Amino acid sequence: MKTAIAYYSQHHGNTKKLLDAIQAADENVTLIDVTEKHEVDLNSYDRIGFASGIYYSSFAKQVLNFASVNLPTQKDVFFIATCGAPRKSYFNAIRQVIKDKQCKEIGSHLCLGFDTFGPFKLVGGIQKGHPTDEEIQAAVEFYQELK
Repeated sequence: MKTAIAYYSQHHGNTKKLLDAIQAADENVTLIDVTEKHEVDLNSYDRIGFASGIYYSSFAKQVLNFASVNLPTQKDVFFIATCGAPRKSYFNAIRQVIKDKQCKEIGSHLCLGFDTFGPFKLVGGIQKGHPTDEEIQAAVEFYQELK
């Protein structure tokens, strides 16, 4: 299956670590850095993923904007996120975008990541050492199990 994953991974590269492992496991994965490409034709992809670190309890605005502009209707979509403290509500904003595009969510994956955003910087960050090798492998397994 031909898959595109649009992502934002800026501060510590936590999300990119997961995506690099997924791409290494499946040569049919195209990674799209939303800071470099703002408009991409995604019609030829069977599945589309959106991946981001979590900022202010949501996906990065760059990913949300990219999805709003580029996501075709009625596609299979999945999400991957890295964060300092896991909450299912982090997917709410991106889920609204795919709902508006009449797309089908086929899965979501949340992983801990080193976080020095905002007040966490004052204490040297949280979740140091994350994602671990096991967490990276879990992201690959999540991707491989998508239907």
